[in-house]
Amino acid sequence: MGSISTTSHPAGRPATVDPLHADSARPESATPTQSPAPATVEMAFAPFTTARAAQSYTWQLAHSHYENFSVISVLLPRHLRQDFCNVYAFCRIADDLSDEVVDRDESLRLLERFRAETLAMYAGTPRTVIFGALAETVKRYDIPVQPFLDLVDAFEQDQRVDRYHTFAQLCDYCRRSADPVGRLVLYMCGYRDEQRQRLSDRTCTALQLANFWQDVRRDIVDRDRIYLPRETMQQFGVTEQQIRDGRCDDNYRKCIQFEVDRTEAMFAEGDALLPLLNEAVRPQVSLFGQGGRAILDAIRRQDYDTLTNRPSLSRWQKGRLVFGAVAARIRQVVEVSA
Repeated sequence: MGSISTTSHPAGRPATVDPLHADSARPESATPTQSPAPATVEMAFAPFTTARAAQSYTWQLAHSHYENFSVISVLLPRHLRQDFCNVYAFCRIADDLSDEVVDRDESLRLLERFRAETLAMYAGTPRTVIFGALAETVKRYDIPVQPFLDLVDAFEQDQRVDRYHTFAQLCDYCRRSADPVGRLVLYMCGYRDEQRQRLSDRTCTALQLANFWQDVRRDIVDRDRIYLPRETMQQFGVTEQQIRDGRCDDNYRKCIQFEVDRTEAMFAEGDALLPLLNEAVRPQVSLFGQGGRAILDAIRRQDYDTLTNRPSLSRWQKGRLVFGAVAARIRQVVEVSA
């Protein structure tokens, strides 16, 4: 296996102000190196007061940050909605500590503190708003600590690693940056077996890879990161300077097509998970794969050019995905009540 390249350059992604307004106390000052900090970063270590206030915050955070969360949460069984918000809040804030803090050393310091708060929650002493809410979910479903630690580890890796030599190295990163999310969803849905977790991993890794192929240009411009494996770039004669310059040619198209095709194969493997799930959660879980495949289709429609124009899903396409899940949920309700 080849080496992983690292640099000490700043991530280069400007911080943005989060529109969420919360009535919780602000965290103790961390002497920020950049200003203004996103509200999620400012709230990452806000002290835990009451369970009700903590649950309210994660609910607001989920519904304010993710435009489709309100619709998707309606599809979930009622008893899962708050728990999904609690897990989402952990993922959202950890991600922002990685990508919305421009100084890498400061980001690593905050992520290490976030890891310490995770361990404190598992020791039975949640000290911040996020972990006060999440503690209830962890206890309810007996969720192990490792998926949370893996996510923090992946976000730390983003501060140290910005080039990948092999596809295997990239998949190892996805094992910690994407797969834990699917496993957390399975825990909340009542599944703990290795078979379902392994199939979920295939879908989650594929979804992460689809995002990488979609954002090749954005990643290098905004964050000085290249997730395309160097071995694939060399195989098809694609250079880093070409990506930086945004020059798409046949070599680049063939390179992206190669990655899109093997990502599609991962989604196909992950499809075997759906028949193993309860019908009450199957439509929602299926959105992971459907959304990722829709990204791959958007890349194909642009003839694999993800340098001159970022392929994306229209509001109508996103709505169609959600509508499909809504329709499936309605059919389940009708069949149960019939």
